[in-house]
Amino acid sequence: MKNLIYILSVFFLASCAASAKFPVSQVTPAAVITASVQKDKNNNNAITVKAKYLASPDRLTPARNTYVVWINTTDSGLKNVGQLQIKNAQSAVFKTITSFEIAEIIITAEDEGNVEYPAGTEISRSKMN
Repeated sequence: MKNLIYILSVFFLASCAASAKFPVSQVTPAAVITASVQKDKNNNNAITVKAKYLASPDRLTPARNTYVVWINTTDSGLKNVGQLQIKNAQSAVFKTITSFEIAEIIITAEDEGNVEYPAGTEISRSKMN
């Protein structure tokens, strides 16, 4: 009986998650970027963005200072949800929680992380199903 409850809870949690693989970027073609969105216990959206082989933003042309993660919400438009910090070229992980319903996740290279609207170079975007 415990196994059945465990299997059903895993299935339920997996069915509440949306994931996406970003298309190949023209700016950073080696990058492999994925995102997942999952409801937490408070009915908020927990976002995880993972990037492998993403070049440091200062190596882009033109050079930038940071990568910014944006969500396009279903009700409130575009929101800056934070910066994707590149610790090394092998991998980077960004996690955040938001109450907004997410239609799309966008990554841009920006001069500053606290911008209200994307002004830099778009790296990639993916719709969330």
